[in-house]
Amino acid sequence: MSKKLEGQVATVSGSGRGIGRAIAVKLASEGAAVVINDIDDEPAQETAEAILAAGGKAATCVGDVTAADFGERFVATAIENFGRLDIIVNNAGYTWDSVIQKMSDEQFQAMLDVHTVAPFRVLRAASEYFRIEAKKEAAEGKEVFRKVVNISSVSGTRGNPGQINYAAAKKAVIGMTETLAKEWGRYKVNVNCVAYGMIETRLTQGVEGDKPEVMVGERSVKVGIPTAQFSCSAFRKEITSPAKPSFAVAGESNGLRNSPFKSNSGKKGSLRGDRIRLVLSLILTPRRMPSAAVNNTMSITNVWRRTGAFRPLGAYVPNEKTVERIGRG
Repeated sequence: MSKKLEGQVATVSGSGRGIGRAIAVKLASEGAAVVINDIDDEPAQETAEAILAAGGKAATCVGDVTAADFGERFVATAIENFGRLDIIVNNAGYTWDSVIQKMSDEQFQAMLDVHTVAPFRVLRAASEYFRIEAKKEAAEGKEVFRKVVNISSVSGTRGNPGQINYAAAKKAVIGMTETLAKEWGRYKVNVNCVAYGMIETRLTQGVEGDKPEVMVGERSVKVGIPTAQFSCSAFRKEITSPAKPSFAVAGESNGLRNSPFKSNSGKKGSLRGDRIRLVLSLILTPRRMPSAAVNNTMSITNVWRRTGAFRPLGAYVPNEKTVERIGRG
């Protein structure tokens, strides 16, 4: 039985750890060859080795995504090792929190550099390859769809105290996604954005006392959330309430901007299950999109509603009526 992404090639930035690693492993399990990136060599190699050990294909591109030449290097690694590029997941990033009166210019710019400028450079580096390949395929009568998934955050969709730098950068990712969806529709590249809610990684671990520090290049950054904050009912409601979007999908130009997906479980997100499968679902949207969507991109909600091409995964569903329609499809 062939795998869903057999023969395709993906790049996933920040995939040595956390969310990025989970996405890379999932794509590899579906048959994609994956280019792994981390700022540190060891976690990048560990992820690549795990994929290879499971029978998958992987290569590494170690380095800081904020480096001026990183985007070109990342795209070149995919093409040089596997001969093509089909999927881009812009995931790398970190947080450097502070309230505005204590935030330096360096702190603010650092978040823009890693969360906004770095994805822009990767996408710009891929643009010429996508354009040339799309023209060749059109001339040959072939129809090939490529995918981009940019990772944002609910801090970018509704703000978060102490994260004005991170929120601004992640909001910019959404605008970049919506714009590129319109620019790249003619090349049959579907561009979407997933804005995650609370997910437990080393950056959001609960901590007692002083926060631990991690090295981001030559910069030491404090990470973690005080465990006392988790016990605060207002904070817990903010990050777990099923009445609020756990994440959003952006990029469509068909009136479903930032369509919310709600969690029926009311639990914090984990690296297992639906949060990672959502990224896979966006990549596995139908090869031929409905005619109204050919020149843009579709939210996952709209794909379900208009094509019935795949089913909701787990607890995250648009609404009951949509589920009923999907069940009949």
